[in-house]
Amino acid sequence: MNTSLTVGRGSRWRSLAANRRQVRPCPSRNNGCQAPPGKGAQMALYVIQVIGGKEQHVCDLVKRQLNDMIEDCFVPRREVMRRAEGQWTTIRETLFPGYLFVETKEIQHVMERLAHIPAFTRLLGVGDEKVIPLSQDEVAWLTALMKPLDKVVEMSTGVIEGDQVIVTDGPLRGYEALISKIDRHKRLAFLDMRMFGRTKTIKVGLEIVRKHA
Repeated sequence: MNTSLTVGRGSRWRSLAANRRQVRPCPSRNNGCQAPPGKGAQMALYVIQVIGGKEQHVCDLVKRQLNDMIEDCFVPRREVMRRAEGQWTTIRETLFPGYLFVETKEIQHVMERLAHIPAFTRLLGVGDEKVIPLSQDEVAWLTALMKPLDKVVEMSTGVIEGDQVIVTDGPLRGYEALISKIDRHKRLAFLDMRMFGRTKTIKVGLEIVRKHA
């Protein structure tokens, strides 16, 4: 059974992320992020597009070969439940298949070095020659959902009261208005979020433990 809810956006993610470490975006989005390393350069979070299924492999390569010019490289994951042999188990899978995230303030040098990594495709930006970081809203909602150390969106649990979903535990607690749809059978919630410069439907784990009419 699917339940549709109104999707909310805006400052709610920023208010939660304000108490956590945030990555500041490049000051100029019109001309791409061309700030040189050194004084005046700002740390920002960028997206790398890679071959699907190779996300962690490329991330490990980036960490080894670009360790001197990046702050972090990670592949966001989500916890979901899968049924096998009659039993439900919790597994982790890639949140954004085909993408990984790099935090750096030396983006031009990173791009030059990435050209020598075979599995690298491109940095996501606006147009073929521009490179931009994630926006403040994009960074804020990622920060709000993911555990800071392992970059995992954990399972949430909740109940249905009438036509409303109430999350009782997990990262979606208090952010029910961001859920656009749920799939009770597959234990999933769907979030319509602004990401990579466009609206994407993000699947995260949500188990509904009971329903009241």
